[in-house]
Amino acid sequence: MECKIVFSDIDGTVLNSNHHVLPSTTKAVKKLLQKDIPFVLVSARMPEAIKTITDEMNVKIPIISYGGALVLDEEKNTLYDKKITAIDTMNMIEKIKSLWADKVVINYYTDNNWYVEDTENKAVKREENITKVKSKQAPFNQLIKDNILPNKLLCMTEPPICEKMEKVLKDMFPELKIMRSSPILLEIMDKSVSKADGIKIMLNHFNLDRKQSIAFGDNYNDVDMLDFVGLGVAMNNAPEGVKKIANDVTDDNDHDGIYNFLTKMNLVK
Repeated sequence: MECKIVFSDIDGTVLNSNHHVLPSTTKAVKKLLQKDIPFVLVSARMPEAIKTITDEMNVKIPIISYGGALVLDEEKNTLYDKKITAIDTMNMIEKIKSLWADKVVINYYTDNNWYVEDTENKAVKREENITKVKSKQAPFNQLIKDNILPNKLLCMTEPPICEKMEKVLKDMFPELKIMRSSPILLEIMDKSVSKADGIKIMLNHFNLDRKQSIAFGDNYNDVDMLDFVGLGVAMNNAPEGVKKIANDVTDDNDHDGIYNFLTKMNLVK
């Protein structure tokens, strides 16, 4: 295939186990950009939490944020912006609080802002340490009243509760996309949002066909992306189910997986 654009997940893919970009990955990205092949980060993260990655690599590149709910070009101009409706946001937050009360931490992401109702919560502090982004404190009902609506809600809780929440809320809110992105994290977005749809918007922006694209991913929330592009590549640290749907498998995120595959494809040297 003739590759004209490369997409990649962040956590477990571009980042190693210590949450840093391998030097080989940075080298590969810069080689692609020198050849006018865009490298696009695709993540459930907010833009500011993706910027810490692009700053580490010292590159200016497009991003697909919130799992496809917010798509920005390399100058950070908005190509697509999908929010959860006010009524769905209000009903979801009320339902979570009524069923799980103090067992769940709700995070409210809108554009490039991350709101919580308690910035001192331990789970919030842990997320701040991982993403290198600071949360802001605000009552959710006031945000909704002011029509500051979320691209994404993120729930942090213990694994058994997270699994239960996913099943219960999916039945209650069929109009929303609800899925675990880790054993302790539950993502909530508009039903129409997906990494694959975010990629469609980016391909249209660059006037490219999906057959000209490669994507790297490591988890089940990458499956639609890996399945959609011309060549879907699973990291070796991915679950077996993800590897099976991918077109190919590369080395893991601690052993130059992205660089090695792009070298094999003669895209970088």
